[in-house]
Amino acid sequence: MYTAGIDIGSSNIKAAIWDGSSFEVWSQPTGWEISETSEAVIQVLLDRSSLQMKDLDRIVATGYGRKMCRFAGRSVTEITCHAAGAFHLVKGAQTVLDIGGQDVKVITLDNDGKVTDFLMNDKCAAGTGRFISNMAVLLGYDLKDFSDIPAETEIRTISSMCTVFAESEVISLLSKGVPKESIALGLLDSIASRAAGMVLRISDSGPVVLTGGPALNKRLGSLILKHLSRPVLTPQMPQFSGAIGAALIALK
Repeated sequence: MYTAGIDIGSSNIKAAIWDGSSFEVWSQPTGWEISETSEAVIQVLLDRSSLQMKDLDRIVATGYGRKMCRFAGRSVTEITCHAAGAFHLVKGAQTVLDIGGQDVKVITLDNDGKVTDFLMNDKCAAGTGRFISNMAVLLGYDLKDFSDIPAETEIRTISSMCTVFAESEVISLLSKGVPKESIALGLLDSIASRAAGMVLRISDSGPVVLTGGPALNKRLGSLILKHLSRPVLTPQMPQFSGAIGAALIALK
């Protein structure tokens, strides 16, 4: 039995095919034509798996654009899919922190992986993947470069987490000669502090599973650990958590 999950996010569309033992995954930028990009992403996976669309028994769509997926049999909320994906990637996960392109989610789970509570910041771009990307461009960084900043670099505190005001503050600091490495770490530290605060509002103990594209930034994970003083676990393929969860839910 083959199932597929597709997570249609604001920045990227991620998909996963489950063959009963392993996942094949693929992603690409969402772009303007969500339906067409969704079809292109799933077609890449089908080609890589030597399958055709008719071979997929069930397909579940999730993410903010899930209603625009024409080939999915049903759609399921991001909270449910990210919880299922994280629970599969990290056995026994009970607190999930997902940093997406346009929102930040904290999800708590019971021993069976069922959602018990969640908190979501979707009203402001501060601390999201898009915020990080915008600040990286402003500083002349590629996103992966953030992870390469020396650990001994001094952190320059960024007082504003509003995208507009943070940009002005960064420009001001650069004009004063503050090293961009210090500013970059300051931005990541502010994001980590904000995310940790969200976690503590609904979860006060145990490891935190970090998912979403920004989870690939190892420095961000270490800064969240600093603010939480709790283990922060980043699974393999953290950016595919939602798609993996959707593919697993399609089995039911």
